[in-house]
Amino acid sequence: MSAETAAITDRPGTLAGRFANWNVAIIALTVLVLIVAAASVDNFGTSQNFGFLVLDLLPIALVALPMTLVIVTGEIDLSVASTLGLSSALMGYLWNANQPIETIIPVCLLLGAVLGAVNGFFVTVLGLPSLAVTIGTLALYRGLAFVVLGDSAVADFPALYTDWVTGTIGGTSIPNVLIIVVVLAVVFGVVLHATPVGRAVFAVGASEQAARFAGVRPGRLKFWLYVVSGLVAGLAGVLWTLRYSSARADNGGGLELAVVAAVLLGGVSIFGGKGALPGVIAGVVLLASLQNALRLSDVSNEALNVVTGVLLIASVLAPNLANAVRTAVQRRRHRTEPPTGSPSRKDHS
Repeated sequence: MSAETAAITDRPGTLAGRFANWNVAIIALTVLVLIVAAASVDNFGTSQNFGFLVLDLLPIALVALPMTLVIVTGEIDLSVASTLGLSSALMGYLWNANQPIETIIPVCLLLGAVLGAVNGFFVTVLGLPSLAVTIGTLALYRGLAFVVLGDSAVADFPALYTDWVTGTIGGTSIPNVLIIVVVLAVVFGVVLHATPVGRAVFAVGASEQAARFAGVRPGRLKFWLYVVSGLVAGLAGVLWTLRYSSARADNGGGLELAVVAAVLLGGVSIFGGKGALPGVIAGVVLLASLQNALRLSDVSNEALNVVTGVLLIASVLAPNLANAVRTAVQRRRHRTEPPTGSPSRKDHS
């Protein structure tokens, strides 16, 4: 492969760039893991476990969608799990206050958007680093969740809503909530890969200064991405609460690590400017499948955390190592190939 071909393949805006290299590898690895787990782990391949697997990956998949756009811009949001927990806590508080569920859900979504806007304000208006800001709001939002609900749990939500979240489509084994994941995945995929907003996201991640010269307003773009990230995290908090029929301040604890691991595992560069949503979806499925298979094998939660940590480190190292090797090979080929149009030894003879 020539240097020109490699440059086209790596370009995130082209069709080849979206599915090439790491994305193809992670999708293939995900399919392989699913096949091996179905063949070697008892009950993994059953329709009942499929429903549990979808419910397990639901919050990771939802939060990973906006997180992908945030990381592509070169930023990060580590407060998503705490936003989920605070949304769940507020849901329980309002339900205890005899508010109708039809009012509670929009309020929780609005809360998530406001929390995301707070992150966006600190990062884009005050110019603070997103890592430091969202670590701070991670602790702040989780503390507020305990202030709102304390250590108690609220568990008597309407069966109409809890049954829908845990129910399936018709007589199939496909969970109802998969509809939400698919619809949002399509929306985020179209926005990232087929709209001017998506091109602006990649441009900002590649070079914020160059994007600004091209007419993009990086601050405004990042601010609204944080708002969307908070909104979706609030939605994940509502669905988490309805799935377990339990509103708790500690819901979603540690979820941010799984989300970041899935996004980076899906090929999104932690440095920004590179990534594709199909790979992220594959990363979510891969992570959730490994966790599900290990649980079925009676592996402890501590071991699951180890697996998540290893995947997080591998997802950062592997793409960079692969790029370094590929670049070295291309440079070596470029040095050994004769310049275009230059006479060969046979011509001289």
